[in-house]
Amino acid sequence: MAIVVLVGTLDTKGLEYGWLRERLLRHDVEVVVVDTGVAGSPRIPADVPRADVARAAGADLERLRARGDRGAAVTAMARGAAETVLRLHAEGRLHGVLALGGSGGTSIATRAMRALPLGVPKVMVSSMAAGDVSPYVGSADITMMYSVVDIAGVNSVSAPILANAADAVAGMAKGFAAAGRAPVPAGSGADGGRPLVAASMAGVTTPGVDAARERLTGLGYEVLVFHASGTGGRTLETLSGQGLFAGVLDLTLSELADDLCGGILTAGPDRLQAAGRRGIPQVVAPGALDMVKFGPADTVPARMRDRDMRVHNPSITVVRTTPRECAELGRRVAAKLRTATGPAAVCLPLRGLSTLGEPGGPYHDPAADEALFGALRDGLRGSAVDVVETDTHINDPAFGRAASDLLHRMIGGAPVRRVPTPSR
Repeated sequence: MAIVVLVGTLDTKGLEYGWLRERLLRHDVEVVVVDTGVAGSPRIPADVPRADVARAAGADLERLRARGDRGAAVTAMARGAAETVLRLHAEGRLHGVLALGGSGGTSIATRAMRALPLGVPKVMVSSMAAGDVSPYVGSADITMMYSVVDIAGVNSVSAPILANAADAVAGMAKGFAAAGRAPVPAGSGADGGRPLVAASMAGVTTPGVDAARERLTGLGYEVLVFHASGTGGRTLETLSGQGLFAGVLDLTLSELADDLCGGILTAGPDRLQAAGRRGIPQVVAPGALDMVKFGPADTVPARMRDRDMRVHNPSITVVRTTPRECAELGRRVAAKLRTATGPAAVCLPLRGLSTLGEPGGPYHDPAADEALFGALRDGLRGSAVDVVETDTHINDPAFGRAASDLLHRMIGGAPVRRVPTPSR
């Protein structure tokens, strides 16, 4: 029987969780209720009491109560909830998780949801879901439902919304349980499926990445492409850290330029690190490091308005990176790659880094590109990271194919016929 886990504060939302439990039982699923409340008494019985949740976080419930610090209590119970759902999942007692709440309840429950592997059904009904939910969702596959009204009783507005949530997660959990999905990543291909490869891409590197994707597909891989939009890079890092991939083809690093220069599509300072820590083979190229992304043109910082600005679309304006910035980006990429515990290589497309940076394009700046390449060469000298230089543009199909063949050999695939990279 499929099992749905309810995660919530039974002191403030106990009646609503009781209603959800009854709705779920109509679908012939088993329900496990996890209590994450601290202050008042639970309104309904819990299968996992709050004291056990606190203990899972290394905390003591009574001490949390005595402190009277709501922030500390929420943090501890969120950590305990994450440990609890991971244990239930490992025991085969979780096929889906459902929660409801305001800001505090959403924070606790989504911390638990983010701890679960990709594909485990996760539904959050929240009064916060109509705003910026990125702090709650992160890079996880959480389904957010707006509660419309606050979670305060079951009424003519909230009842159909809660019913939809319960009905949805029950169906998801049944499908998940019936599939008999293993709780371990399938990236190695050991499950009989095709090995997974992650690739990073932006609009300005699409032709090259498309060629790489086609090549890898022909070699027997399933390629998952992540848009270098900040969220895409963070997701790539999260899934790499979970060991989901057999290899990573990271041909678009524009999020690092945004992180350095204050652009809006940064993936944070940890970008380009998870695959290396995990020992996953990776081939990297400095795609789109010739630009920083901002919002509409009037949002570009005054210090950069004397540069070549290009309107990518009404919401995105790009600015060319300087030789000094490119040199710093090269140093940062090299420092990250030097820490890799698995095979790694960097491929340098000497004729340009994006559609704007191709010869004759507005961002074609050999001096800036060479500052980047030189810093990479210097930073990787004496390391185990290979530096492969090609006399092509990053969007030349030959570049994408060559990078793919290199990754294939790193992963340990059958030898492929080496195709010489043509000069232009």
